[in-house]
Amino acid sequence: MDDLTALARHHLDQAKADPHGRSAHLFLHDGPLRQSVIAMVSGCELDEHNAPPAASLHVLHGHVRLTGTGVRTDLIAGQVERIPHERHGMLALEDSVVLLTAVTATVGCPTPTEEAATA
Repeated sequence: MDDLTALARHHLDQAKADPHGRSAHLFLHDGPLRQSVIAMVSGCELDEHNAPPAASLHVLHGHVRLTGTGVRTDLIAGQVERIPHERHGMLALEDSVVLLTAVTATVGCPTPTEEAATA
């Protein structure tokens, strides 16, 4: 069993020491389910990237902004948001730690990109 509070504290300390201002750790991997702690210092940004078939972001500490095609959602500690099914990025508006829960593609359950290609 992992202690999220300890993981968040540890990775925020690592992010502060990292030249890129971030630290991440995949701590749960069960079939298509993945949970990761991502820590970022204020001003650090994750460039836009593709979305998994299903994902959510839970802010454990700080204040972040989800960005994407016409989307800009600010989240503070305690808030949970569904990750949009489009390319998106994230900006830390202050030192922050998030819990990313993602479900990867499974047999019989296409990704949003695969679904759009067959429509």
